[in-house]
Amino acid sequence: MSQYAKVNALVEKKCREVGRAPDSVTVIAVSKGRALEDIADAYAQGCRHFGENRVEEFFDKSGQLPSNIFWHMIGHIQKKKVNKVVNAFSLLHSIDTLELAEKVNDRSQSLGLITPILLECNTSGEESKLGLDPDTWNNHWPKLIELKGISIMGLMTMAPLTENEKIIRQTFRTLRQFQLHLRELRTPNAPLKQLSMGMSNDWEIAIEEGSTLLRIGKAIFD
Repeated sequence: MSQYAKVNALVEKKCREVGRAPDSVTVIAVSKGRALEDIADAYAQGCRHFGENRVEEFFDKSGQLPSNIFWHMIGHIQKKKVNKVVNAFSLLHSIDTLELAEKVNDRSQSLGLITPILLECNTSGEESKLGLDPDTWNNHWPKLIELKGISIMGLMTMAPLTENEKIIRQTFRTLRQFQLHLRELRTPNAPLKQLSMGMSNDWEIAIEEGSTLLRIGKAIFD
């Protein structure tokens, strides 16, 4: 069994254990820094979702790989790169400020598009983490819902690098609670169906806490 197939099987098993449908979670193979042949191999194993964090690297790879791949932008997006990013990725995970959301919106509207995005939330309280805390995003919500060139598909976060499961779980649970809060507002351009949280070292906890998008690199490629 291939590495991707093993990871997928473990994810499906975990979903069943916690009473979730196996297809409620999508595994995104984090392909940043990986060789083209490794990505092609994962594709041949059945993977269709890949995550990149460098714009130039993405363009170098994507033109040489099948067109039915769903590319996810999971890295920090520089404002000067917005014009390149919009309409290049299936989903932008890392919208970490209101200003960036506005720039993506403006570029999308100029192209006649609606760009699917996730709001990056700092739910761990770490100063080293990008993204805004839920209270700040909540304060920005009236402005966000006026942006007609984006669709807020959900939220994204990263847990601290720790073996303390309680801290990891609380980081994910806070994101889930914020998602539920925003859903109650019933905003037309904010489906809020996705929670991007969980990586190779904490994906099981993420599934238990409601993740729908797992960003997994080492477990697939190493």
